[in-house]
Amino acid sequence: MKKIITAAMTLAILATPVLANSHQPRIGVTLFSFDDNFLSVLRNNIESSAKKAGANLQVEDAQNEIGVQLNQIQNFIASGVDAIIVDTVDSDATMGMSDAAEEAGIPLVFVGRHPINIDMMPDNQAFVGSNELESGTLQAQEVCRLLGGKGRAVIMMGTIGDNNTTIRTKDVHDVFATPGCNGIEIIEQQSANFMRTEGNNLMSNWLTAGLRFDAVIANNDEMALGAIQALKATGRSMDSVIVAGIDATTDALSAMEAGDLDVTVFQNGAAQGSGAVKAALQLINNENIEPKVWIPFELVTPSNMSSYNKRN
Repeated sequence: MKKIITAAMTLAILATPVLANSHQPRIGVTLFSFDDNFLSVLRNNIESSAKKAGANLQVEDAQNEIGVQLNQIQNFIASGVDAIIVDTVDSDATMGMSDAAEEAGIPLVFVGRHPINIDMMPDNQAFVGSNELESGTLQAQEVCRLLGGKGRAVIMMGTIGDNNTTIRTKDVHDVFATPGCNGIEIIEQQSANFMRTEGNNLMSNWLTAGLRFDAVIANNDEMALGAIQALKATGRSMDSVIVAGIDATTDALSAMEAGDLDVTVFQNGAAQGSGAVKAALQLINNENIEPKVWIPFELVTPSNMSSYNKRN
């Protein structure tokens, strides 16, 4: 495998490779949930990039169920697709996916969520996504700044066992352990599975239990939006609490414009989607490619949010 691609090379992923032959490639795509707003951006760009390249897609919704996703991958293999693109439900299951695709001789591209075997992928497999060490770090640093380094915070975690959940949550703990931010106490953290409805339910439970906090830090925007719904339902002023998410989805930017969401972190779903298709087509053509394509995260606040509305 070659060296990790640098951020400076990110723009190169937007170019679509020319297929080496007239065969119209078939690519199977399984995404962890169609209900997730960020994944709508990702899916739309996978579909548009494949259309431009003349590739046929079979796109499946794993419904946030790892068993469903594993069955979809097995069905892709059985139907003889030329490549598979996966946004995994559970990072711990990616080794099995990788082994199954390698045994079948089918190229595999992980997109978005990091596979557990990211440093041990076979030569016909790749990862396209963002470095989660940046996401929660940018988010927590801005929350720390807004709180003046002191206060009480709760964390809404994504799906337990998911690599993004683990890293984003650890990022927050690491930032709040640093000088200048170590006056912020994390008083509770629980999973809401990256879902808006579950974020709403979790926040409602916390409020019913009488939890007092100054900031809500969610592993993604959907949970942050659910938290906002629950907070507003109880009449809490949004000026009295900092709410932070990750992804900078269209709904999140609307909430920020309304003064409800204070912080989010842009994850470039468009670049990830087009990059995943490009990598799949290159692997189909037996080209040597970078095994890890990193798309940088970017901090989004009310002061710069207008420049991100057009990027979703």
